[in-house]
Amino acid sequence: MVENMSPARDTVAFFNDMELHDRPRSFAGLSPTLGQLLKRVGDVRREANGDETPVHQVLDMNGASLEPRSLPFMLSFNNLTYSVKVRRKISFSSLFHHRGSRLGGSPVDDTVVGDSLFTKTKTLLNNISGEAREGEIMAVLGASGSGKSTLIDALANRIAKGSLKGTVTLNGEVLESRLLKVISAYVMQDDLLFPMLTVEETLMFSAEFRLPRTLSKSKKKLRVQALIDQLGLRNAAKTVIGDEGHRGVSGGERRRVSIGIDIIHDPIILFLDEPTSGLDSTSAFMVVKVLQRIAQSGSIVVMSVHQPSYRILGLLDRLLFLSRGQTVYSGSPANLPLYFSEFGHPIPENENRTEFALDRIRELEGSPGGTKSLVEFHKSWQSMKNIPKSESDHQNMSLKEAISASISRGKLVSGATNNDASPNSMVPTFANPFWIEMAVLSKRSFLNSRRMPELFGIRLGAVLVTGFILATMFWQLDNSPKGVQERLGFFAFAMSTTFYTCADALPVFLQERYIFMRETAYNAYRRSSYVLSHSLVALPALIFLSLAFAATTFWAVGLDGGISGFLFYFLIILAAFWAGSSFVTFLSGVVPHVMLGYTIVVAILAYFLLFSGFFITRDRIPGYWIWFHYLSLVKYPYEAVLQNEFENPTKCFVRGVQIFDNTPLGMVPGAMKLKLLENLSKTLGMRITRSTCLTTGADILEQQGVMDLSKWNCLVVTVAWGFLFRILFYFSLLIGSKNKRR
Repeated sequence: MVENMSPARDTVAFFNDMELHDRPRSFAGLSPTLGQLLKRVGDVRREANGDETPVHQVLDMNGASLEPRSLPFMLSFNNLTYSVKVRRKISFSSLFHHRGSRLGGSPVDDTVVGDSLFTKTKTLLNNISGEAREGEIMAVLGASGSGKSTLIDALANRIAKGSLKGTVTLNGEVLESRLLKVISAYVMQDDLLFPMLTVEETLMFSAEFRLPRTLSKSKKKLRVQALIDQLGLRNAAKTVIGDEGHRGVSGGERRRVSIGIDIIHDPIILFLDEPTSGLDSTSAFMVVKVLQRIAQSGSIVVMSVHQPSYRILGLLDRLLFLSRGQTVYSGSPANLPLYFSEFGHPIPENENRTEFALDRIRELEGSPGGTKSLVEFHKSWQSMKNIPKSESDHQNMSLKEAISASISRGKLVSGATNNDASPNSMVPTFANPFWIEMAVLSKRSFLNSRRMPELFGIRLGAVLVTGFILATMFWQLDNSPKGVQERLGFFAFAMSTTFYTCADALPVFLQERYIFMRETAYNAYRRSSYVLSHSLVALPALIFLSLAFAATTFWAVGLDGGISGFLFYFLIILAAFWAGSSFVTFLSGVVPHVMLGYTIVVAILAYFLLFSGFFITRDRIPGYWIWFHYLSLVKYPYEAVLQNEFENPTKCFVRGVQIFDNTPLGMVPGAMKLKLLENLSKTLGMRITRSTCLTTGADILEQQGVMDLSKWNCLVVTVAWGFLFRILFYFSLLIGSKNKRR
């Protein structure tokens, strides 16, 4: 019977059953949160067929039977001020102005304490105050450069401590950074998503990150399915996000997915930076309609918007107009006509109120007095119209009580408990332990790689083509002196090639950088989990590439050592790939641009090859450069393969008359070489024949200065370099991904 129920009928039955039987007494007048609805749906499904995994459910957050409730959360901000130093344009007039002000002359314009000849202070926020309540949408409006995004960043704690003045409180208590990260979410203006994941997969991975492991897999799937319905994405659930090269979802759907991944854990506060920018009017309206449902489910929604349409204006509860960092209006949209009427600029009946207000503000900004008159009028108007704080404050609970009530109603499904005394200890810093984070990150990376096989294919093709060229160029080298020189050249080129082919790892993190910053900014996972999973995901590809290169070149070139020699050759190539990949990954965490990164990688790898010991042996390198020799990543795998090739004490590389090869005497006839060899024997007092071994592998290693480390020690050092650069990559993420304004 349950299987035959339609989604709509199933939902109605669910709502009616919940209202009649399961509404808690202490929250009889409260509408259920999404987390509470999910729990109830899971219970009903389990009772019916023993399985929590849902058939498609439609959760209508605007049901007619849901009653309005009190507002336990209130976000307040008072006297927010933020200034930055900007570079001053140098001109003769500014020089005379600065000199005159220093000599006591009257300046042409107002100067700020701390200004200098080259810098000046620009105030982005100037004593901004206001409040946002649960169940409402507060929109920050203004022209470009008015301070909208700066105010959102200030409220979301994305401005460094010390730079921002003023207070931000939740229910009268100052919000600490750790608590705010867990109970809030921030949706950036740009849609930062993996293009080859579907909408459902994107939201499911977000659920894996943000929801605790104590929540079963089926309940997480249920949460995702309910969120897909709430966001209006059911028809696009199986569609990939897409990018310039892959057709995917529309712009409005992409924006709603961006919102969905940040509200998967049902946050108390949701910040959005211009969520409607770049969208057509219908898509923008649908996005704000979704935000209204989110607010009505028990969240505070604060967003910046450039110029809302008439329909969008009907969904907003509070407006905050900014002009050059100052408040020019704060209040309900319904009071906007009265406000401008009293200011002396009534809004025509058939005109969009916000468009009129923004146009009027722009006109004032272009006038000699600026918006100073409107700012002053707003202050006086607020003092006349404002409700005394004593009347509004008593309706709100303390922060601990409000969070406890939210948890009891199913809000904050991120593993929170309501047993602790402190609000900070009621919510965990991370929803999952690091091994679960690693598993989910690795799964996502593997899925992305599988959807774009051409990336690995190109890399494998490059390695195979390079190996084929080397194999045919150095085909079956002999054991003559020329063969020795050719082996040295082959090893130097092969080892440096393994590092150069790792340069394609550079754009991998650069493409994910902003996704990583967005996800870690609000503790979706640990940075250490990302570094470890990033390393684990890279290993299978490195193993396959190393095996392909080793198999292509080892026997074709005629290298020594048999099976054991081949295994070590494979291991040292794998270690070189590992060290090179780690080095390039570290650089990607430091250098923000791909082209700049490629330039640095190529230059440094060229230096590594120069100081490896191939072009100039260690004993000939000047003392002031010897330190670079030991820092060279190419040095250790190069010396390791040399030892692997020339370690056999019975193998001879120079016999008898071959001693004259690679010298001017190498061109004389063979009979003359034998006579020269006889004379040399008499002079040295030892018998040297055509078959006498004059140079073994040990002699070649000594000539090349390869004596300080064994081949196994070189392998260990190469692997250690890889781990060192992974650790440095972690610290670069720790320092460089704060994502806060200075």
